Amino acid sequence: MSVHKSSIRKITTHQLQEMKSRGEKISMLTAYDYSMARILDAAGTDVLLVGDSASNVMAGNDTTLPITLDHMIWHACGVVKAVQRALVVVDIPFGSYQANSTEALKSAIRIMKESGAHAIKVEGGREIQESVIRILSAGVPVMGHLGLTPQSIYKFGTYSVRAKEQAEAERLIEDAIMLEECGCFALVLEKIPAALAQSVAQKLKIPVIGIGAGAGVDGQVLVVHDMLGITQDFKPRFLRQYADLNTIINDAVVRYINDVKSKSFPSEEESY
Repeated sequence: MSVHKSSIRKITTHQLQEMKSRGEKISMLTAYDYSMARILDAAGTDVLLVGDSASNVMAGNDTTLPITLDHMIWHACGVVKAVQRALVVVDIPFGSYQANSTEALKSAIRIMKESGAHAIKVEGGREIQESVIRILSAGVPVMGHLGLTPQSIYKFGTYSVRAKEQAEAERLIEDAIMLEECGCFALVLEKIPAALAQSVAQKLKIPVIGIGAGAGVDGQVLVVHDMLGITQDFKPRFLRQYADLNTIINDAVVRYINDVKSKSFPSEEESY
């Protein structure tokens, strides 16, 4: 049963802060198109992330690196049109902000103006501080992302858990505090030890959203294709699969094909 009520206010960055203050967990899922976003929004999802993971689940790429700014804006446009309640956050893709803060600002402005999204998300810590400050100075809300940052996969060389060693953990904490002080409204922590993630969430006043970061944070995010069981070859430890849509869709398509082959579809009642 849907938890969405017409009387519920539209989610804003301020409301996410209020949710953290009163201990209410934040639900966040990825969305890449109008039809799916409409379902997720009506169900009551608080935040929809137009993630650069579209590169994987929508385009079939091995990494998030190939997706472009134009692609991200195209996906975001459909999501924004579908949403009545959720906050829509869009990833700035690889190659659209790393060069300098001017490029980062231009990319953020393009996303906001051309898609109508409510905020952007950017990966990294101190190395992108100048860009974060520049984007925020233009009035664009920014969500940070630390821990495993998929756009840096070739630097890490692995998708294994990050910040297990003390030095990296201390750097992550410092970067998290820095992002908050710059003005980020929220932070995603991906695939880090649960104890470290909880410590960060307790230190920060802004909401901390986890993916593979344990239960001690302020909310959770998953890739919707993974959560619904559409993706079949990606089952990390942190993923809880809530449906098996791959099997359901496959069965429906097989029945359709059989009905076409047997000439039972369309029937007389389904014809004009």
